[in-house]
Order: sequence, then C-alpha cells, then structure tokens
Amino acid sequence: MVLKVTAARRAEIMAAHPRWRDVAGRDAMTRSLKFKDFNTAFAFMTRVALKAERMDHHPEWFNVYGRVDITLATHDCNGLSERDATLASYIDLAARDLGGA
Repeated sequence: MVLKVTAARRAEIMAAHPRWRDVAGRDAMTRSLKFKDFNTAFAFMTRVALKAERMDHHPEWFNVYGRVDITLATHDCNGLSERDATLASYIDLAARDLGGA
C-alpha cells in the first residue's frame, strides 16, 4: 500500500524541488522542461520511462518537439507519495544531464 505524504512532508518535497510547481485542484506536482531539440527531449523521456518502469510508477506527460511537461501524482493514494519525490529527483538529474531547462 502506498501512502500519501503528510502536508509537512509535501512542503519538504516541494522545497527540495524548486523547479516543480503545485497543480491547481490536485495533490500533484508538475514541471515543464525545454530541450534543444526533439531527439534530446526523447532521450530524456526514454531515461525517465526506464526508471519509471523499474519503479512501477509512471508519470503523466506531454511532449511537443523539445518541450516535455510532466505531472507526478500517485494514483494509488490519490496524491503525492514518496514515489513522486524519488522520481522527481531522478527527473531533475536526467534533465540536468541532457541540458534541460
């Protein structure tokens, strides 16, 4: 069973991930990234997809050319969980490695 984080832990997660924003009307977090081109954006998405599959925790995302919009929430608990914090950290590192802003 996956547990929703407390309000205090949620605040810690958001503070640790300053590029992420709250999603209006949902207990979720979102980030928009820009890459130099489609190939780099797709390479980023592939890295994240492989990690998400290993975690059995899949993001909601949207891609157009070099832009990738990602929303994280845990559907099993209808809100943010530690899985989201872990995946957000991985996404931040993968984005940095590939020059995402």
